[in-house]
Amino acid sequence: MDIRQLRYFIAIVEERSISAAARRLHISQPPLSQQLRAMEEELGAILLERNGKHMEVTDAGKTLYSYALQMDQLMQEAKMEVNEVENGVNGKLTMGVNTFSVPDLPEILHQFQKHYPKVTYKIQQNESAHLCQLVRDRAVELAFIRLPLELDDFSVLHLYTEPFYWITSQKQKRFEHEVTLADTANEPLLLPSTQGLGVHYSILEAYSRHDLHPLVVGECSDISLLMELVSTDFCSSIVPETLLHRHKGFSIHAYKISSTVGMSSPLGLIWLKNHRLSNTARNFIDLFKKESRYLQHHAHKEMD
Repeated sequence: MDIRQLRYFIAIVEERSISAAARRLHISQPPLSQQLRAMEEELGAILLERNGKHMEVTDAGKTLYSYALQMDQLMQEAKMEVNEVENGVNGKLTMGVNTFSVPDLPEILHQFQKHYPKVTYKIQQNESAHLCQLVRDRAVELAFIRLPLELDDFSVLHLYTEPFYWITSQKQKRFEHEVTLADTANEPLLLPSTQGLGVHYSILEAYSRHDLHPLVVGECSDISLLMELVSTDFCSSIVPETLLHRHKGFSIHAYKISSTVGMSSPLGLIWLKNHRLSNTARNFIDLFKKESRYLQHHAHKEMD
């Protein structure tokens, strides 16, 4: 039996007449009678019996009718859900976020949830290089990463570039102005992120360009711990501006590094090239473009 036969059977039971069921289904009567006989032969049971002008359902027929209704309902729900997934109304939004994240991401996710309340979420936090690999492996579809990184495999929506700040404990001498890298070169630095990744690379590359050799005592990817160590005068550090907004309440001084230094922290949203994005992911990108205050509209590649 198939779903078409079950729907024929439902119509016969509810109309109590093959001719009435045929009119309801917009088919001729003989094929409908043939389908009923085929079902009875397959099941080895009488499903309906004639009682005067009407058909009466047997006990076997009542059992089949109950299951037929359930299966028809499930089929309708399956079609609806598949359609919703295809249109991005349903489904799962899978994304990776960098250690430093995106300032207005929570607000945009709230907006996305209002538009698509049936969508579920898988959000993973990690370093940018690992997030790139998660996208390559299709463990997540989208990822917010810090640049520069090798991005030949990805389409990129460039979001914004933010300044860096040198942070110290409140015990340290407070500057009354922006600082240069030369001002920080002799101070013990615990760098955020991990060696070879976007933020870490940007900091060391800037020192190298200015022929400076910073006193790097290590690295720390746990940002809360990094801020705590700075506040207790264990070290100083250099961090993107976003980090200061997201980790408040620490006893630190923050000095903006002069723009003449040429140090900045670009951030981008990436997805895999030459791979069809789910409509859920596409809908998120569209909403992000519309709602984000940090987009650099002139510098993005369109979705493949």
